[in-house]
Amino acid sequence: MLQTWLVGDGLSEVEQRKASKGTLFIPFSQFPPKKLRTDCFYHTTPALQIPLAFENVDSCENWLPRRVMSKWRIAGLVHALEGWEEHECGYTTSNIEKVWEAALKHGFQPLKVPTHLKS
Repeated sequence: MLQTWLVGDGLSEVEQRKASKGTLFIPFSQFPPKKLRTDCFYHTTPALQIPLAFENVDSCENWLPRRVMSKWRIAGLVHALEGWEEHECGYTTSNIEKVWEAALKHGFQPLKVPTHLKS
């Protein structure tokens, strides 16, 4: 049975080694965990594929694939594209569904979760 661990910056090597084989680590923090296990899956930090219409964008963080941006950067872009004026720093005052729909409307796409181990 596949286990899923939501992990933050505080994930220690000792904790990571306690995970069972095939565990999926999904970070909710800005930086991904160190990949210690070859028998587990590692998802990227919260991020989305950028729209094909975006030009001259390669990568913003060196741990993300090309044409993928972290949710923090995308949030700023969607905010500007929608002309939103409110400031939600520290709070979730916006409707999450509204934000998600706006991101999809502008061409941002979710990333696929890894489903197989690299040999």
